[in-house]
Amino acid sequence: MTAAGAGYGPAVTPAELPRPVVVLDLDGTLVDSVYQHVVAWQAAFHDVGRHVSAMRVHEAIGMGGDRLVAHVAGDAAEAAVGNDVRELHDKYFRATLRTVCALDGASELVEELARHGHRLALASSSENEIVDELLDLLDVRRHLTAIVTGSDGAASKPAPDSVQLAIERAGGSGGGKPVVVGDAVWDALSAEAASVASIGVRSGGISAERLRSAGASWVYDGPRDLLERLEGGPLRSH
Repeated sequence: MTAAGAGYGPAVTPAELPRPVVVLDLDGTLVDSVYQHVVAWQAAFHDVGRHVSAMRVHEAIGMGGDRLVAHVAGDAAEAAVGNDVRELHDKYFRATLRTVCALDGASELVEELARHGHRLALASSSENEIVDELLDLLDVRRHLTAIVTGSDGAASKPAPDSVQLAIERAGGSGGGKPVVVGDAVWDALSAEAASVASIGVRSGGISAERLRSAGASWVYDGPRDLLERLEGGPLRSH
């Protein structure tokens, strides 16, 4: 047998290759906080003398707060009271944090994805302090290779920037094409803009049809459903 030349190591088996990066959303994907956000935004608009329907606000949850005011109330509202509304939202949302819980199966899903060898990144539109408080509900920080929040200055969802930054911080796309997991159409649109596949979860209250129409290739009921069907789906271990 001829000896291997200098610079060649042992053969690498497929099981030893790094798995693709998985970029996880937080609100509505790992923690059950979407409706608290809806109430907080509605209260904030009420305080500045404007009414926005709960349905309209709910559909906007998941996009960056820097975009949401104009999206649901118009450019004139953004110019006049945008910063006030965002500050009030944060105050009201913080007051509801004691009612926010981890979604069923969320911590176990993160642990299982990490066990499978995926590099895990979090990409949230919320500011750093709120993300920290929500992560305390999950006990998964040790499994996260990268965290991107609204405090990082990247253009918010549905722009691709936060997804791209999360992938970059997690080590890039080596090991296969990254996948985004999120509950909102804005996650799917952000993934599509970044040329990344996405998995939708219905735990934020958005229908499977809307998630698919926004670009999600797979849709699950929530983290528990994704976890229980992991081996037959896009994040299987083989």
